[in-house]
Parts: sequence; C-alpha cells; structure tokens
Amino acid sequence: MSRPLSPRLPLSTPALAADNPPVAVSLPLGRAAFALALLLGLQPIATDVYLPALPQLTKALAAPMALSQLTMSALILAFGIAQLAWGPVADRFGRRPVLLAGLALFALCGFGSALAPRVEVLIGWRALQGVALASAVVCARAMVRDLYEPVNGARVMSLAMSGLAVIAIGGPTLGGAVAAAFGWRGTLVLVGLAGLAALAYVGWQLPETVRRRNPAATHAGPLARNWSAMLRHPVFRAWTLLIACTYGGLFTILAASPFVYIEVLGLSSAAYGLTLAWGGGVYLISTFVGRRWIHRHGMAGAVTRGAAFTLAGGALALVATRVESGALWWLLAAHGLYSFGHGMHQPCGQAGAVGPFPQAAGAASALAGFVLAIVAFAIGLALGAALDGTVRPLAYGIAFWAAATAAVAWTLVRRHVAQ
Repeated sequence: MSRPLSPRLPLSTPALAADNPPVAVSLPLGRAAFALALLLGLQPIATDVYLPALPQLTKALAAPMALSQLTMSALILAFGIAQLAWGPVADRFGRRPVLLAGLALFALCGFGSALAPRVEVLIGWRALQGVALASAVVCARAMVRDLYEPVNGARVMSLAMSGLAVIAIGGPTLGGAVAAAFGWRGTLVLVGLAGLAALAYVGWQLPETVRRRNPAATHAGPLARNWSAMLRHPVFRAWTLLIACTYGGLFTILAASPFVYIEVLGLSSAAYGLTLAWGGGVYLISTFVGRRWIHRHGMAGAVTRGAAFTLAGGALALVATRVESGALWWLLAAHGLYSFGHGMHQPCGQAGAVGPFPQAAGAASALAGFVLAIVAFAIGLALGAALDGTVRPLAYGIAFWAAATAAVAWTLVRRHVAQ
C-alpha cells in the first residue's frame, strides 16, 4: 500500500531580501522540452557517438583495455563529482551563466580530445569534458523543478526524453558512419560540434529559469545541511536509487557492448551503431507509453509496471550466456526490453528526486547525479578487468542491474511515493 508523498524537510535557505525578489518564470512547453532534450542529450552524445570507434581507438593508440575503458569512466567520474559543485553554483548564480560557461568548455574539450596524441592525454580531455557536461545535466534537471511540480515535471521530462531518444538513435548510427569514414578522431570532433550547437541555442533562446537565487547556496554549512536533509528524505532516496540502478544497466550496455558486439560477435562499427539505435528506438516508444502511464497510474505506478520489462530484459540476457548460437539476437531482445523499462524509470526518477526541494533543485539534482556517476565509474573499472572475450560480462551485468532496478521499484518507490 503506497503512502502519500513524504513532507518536505526544511532546507537552509536565506531570508527573503528586497534586492532578491522572486522572478515569475514561464517557458512554452515545447521550448522547455526541446531545451531539456538538447542539454540532457549531451550525455549520450559524449558517450554513444564515439562508442563505435572505441575498439578502433584502442588499437590506434596501442592502449590496454583498462586505459581504453578510462576514456569513458574518467568522463563519468568527473561528471559525477563536478555536479556537486555546479548544482550549488547554479542555485546561487542562476542556470544560464552556468550553462554558457559549461557548454563552451564542453565544445573545447571535444576538439581537444580529437587531437590527443596518447591515450593518457585523451583521458585528461575526457575527464575535463565530464566536468563541463555536469553543468548541462544539472541545470537541465533543476530547470524541470524551476518550472513544474513533480508530476507535471515527470510528464515534461518524459517528453524531453522522447527527444533524447531521437539523439540516442541517431548518435551511434552517425558515430559508426563517421568512425568508418574519418576514424575515431572524427567522432570526437562531432562531439565538439554538438557542444557548440547547444551553446548557440542556450545563448539565443533559453532564458533564466531560477525563480529566486540563493545567496547561501555555496556556503559550506547550509550546503552540508541541505545534502544531509536530502539523504535522509525517503522520497529522494527511493528515486535516486531507482535511477542509479537503471542507469547501471544502461552504462553496462554502453561500456561493454562495443567489445562484445564488434570483437566477440563480429559486427562492424556501422552495424554496432545500429544496435544502439535499436535500443534508442525502443526507448523512444517507451517515453510515449510512459506519459500515458504517468497520467493514468501516477509516477510510482508507471515505474512499477516498467520494472517488469526491465526484469524480463535481464532474464533474456542470461539466456544469451547459455546458447551456442544466436547470442546476438538474445542480447538485442534483452537490450530492447531493458530500454523500454528505462524509458519509464528515468523521467519519473529524475523529476521525483528533486521534487521535494524546490528551493535547492540544483543541489538535489547534483547529489542524485553524483550517485549515478559513482555507480557508472565503478562499473567501468569492473568491466576493464571483466571483459574476457565472451558475452558473459555484458549479459551478467544487465541481469544484475535489472534485478536491482525491479527490487527498488517494487519496494522503496511503492512504499514512499504516492500512486
């Protein structure tokens, strides 16, 4: 039996000041969803576009597997840690200045990565790009809370995720084609160009969305108290654990699949890009279904139903380890089912985690994002040692995170979030 949404815990906020009046903010729904899709889409662009070129990059730079995996894991770790800084800064100074600075740095790092002469230099550029990427994702999630209450925010986030799915479909396919034509460096130039496009859009079209800047947001004492209140909040914990688990499975697919599909199962870079596009296509369908389910069943109802698809995907992944032929098709089916569930979990979880904290949406977004990034970094390190020339590391990873996601959805989310 679900309980009503837990009451908001008091957060440390400054006294209202005459020189810091609240600002009425409005943004047309379509424009808001497009901006969110563009900003959140930089994360799969930073990872998915160059994935088809990852085995090629590994050979060209004579990099051991562990260092090759670090080109992604370092980005994710830096992304997670930097969110802890960008979130309070965005609450203090507003979303727009943080976005402009971060997107400029993101584009620069894309071009710097493309020129890297050694894998160690590439890892450095990618880590710095993770710092820049954090600003875009933190501000995007916080903007949802700036503009909407949690349930409406989940619907808008789901709409934005439809746009994100289009990026997820096109990114790997384009990346595979660019890798085939221009090599791995071309894929990283493409990432830099995407950053420039996002910077131009924000500078031209996106207004400030924060309603009242918080002068104390970056002060150590209030910030520590806010994070402590968030970590104690059962709704924050439920949603954050859900999105961390579902992202764990997705990141396993992203980090392990290039080597499994290309080197173990023999696909070309272009064909591998199509496998990621398949997952993105299913994810796109899921976001449409998800909006309907959120309307009919609420956020908790949507994710508990989505968890059944997630768990089914994990089961099919295990089948792939037991068949002598046809493992590719079992993995693709597992990927599709997992992506369908992911399309339910991410919009609801991202909107739900920041929902109880309208005065500190940036800090809440940052803390949730940090948890996701730590999970992903740990997965990247583990896969660097676990990839063994079989499908098992990928399949077992999907199965584990599918079970964890379903467990969180069917226990913590159902217990602490109103239907």
